[in-house]
Amino acid sequence: MAKLTEEQKAQRAAARARREALAAEEKDRQDTERREAWRREGTRLSWDEYEAGVPCRGCGEPMCDGLGDWPGLMYLTEEEKRDHEAMEERFRQLHRQCMSGRWSVSGSRVRHCFQCCPPPPLGPALIEELSEIFRSSPSAEDRKKGQDFWELILTCDHVTTLTQHRDHNYVRPVVGCPECQVRRGVVHSKRLGPAYTDEGVEATYGESEQARLAAELASAKEKLRRQQQRAAATSSQIEELEKQLQLPVHHGGTR
Repeated sequence: MAKLTEEQKAQRAAARARREALAAEEKDRQDTERREAWRREGTRLSWDEYEAGVPCRGCGEPMCDGLGDWPGLMYLTEEEKRDHEAMEERFRQLHRQCMSGRWSVSGSRVRHCFQCCPPPPLGPALIEELSEIFRSSPSAEDRKKGQDFWELILTCDHVTTLTQHRDHNYVRPVVGCPECQVRRGVVHSKRLGPAYTDEGVEATYGESEQARLAAELASAKEKLRRQQQRAAATSSQIEELEKQLQLPVHHGGTR
C-alpha cells in the first residue's frame, strides 16, 4: 500500500474533524429537542413530587426505590443475582428502542434511561450550595485576567470567536453561530491569546494574535535554549571520552 503524502494526511485529518463536528452537532440538536419536549410535556418532576415518591414520567419506574446501591457484581448473593438480572431484563424491555446510556439515584437500584427519563430535580440544599459557590466566585473584573480568545471554524464554514478561561485547553464541541443563529459543531479551534489587556480592556483580534505569536516565540526560544544546553553537555562528554582514549594504556605485570 502506497504511503500517504503529508497533504493526503492533512486532508484525511480535516475530513475526520468535520465528521466529528457534524456528529457532535447532531447529538446536541437531539439533546436540545429532548429537553424542549420534556419542558413542553411537563415530563420533569418537581422537588415536591420527587419527595412524595411520584414515579418517573418517562418510564413509570420509581425515581428512587430506597433499596440501596447494588454491590459489585462479584459480591452479589445468588438471590441478588436473580434480582439484578430481572431488573436488567425489565430495563431492556422498557428501553428497547432507546439506544442510550443509563443513570440511577444514589441509594436506589432501579435504572433510568438518558433518552426518555429526565434527571431528578435539584434539592434545596444543593441549590443553596451552588448559590454559595456563585456568590463567592471571583468578580467579573478578576475573571477577565484569565480569559483567552479562541478562533473557531464551524460546520457552516463561518468563523467566530469564543472567550474562555485559559485553564481550558480545548473548546466545547458545539457553540452558537452568530450568523446562522443556530448551534453548530466546531471543526477547528485555535487559541489566539489574552482576551483582555492588563488594564481590563477587551483586546482586539489583532492584539490577541500578536500575544499568541509572542507566547509561541518565547516558548520556542526556551525550547532551543534547553536543547543547546543538552548539546553542550553532550559535546563536553564526547571531548572527555576522546581525551581518555588518547591516554597511554599501562599494563600491569607480575614479578
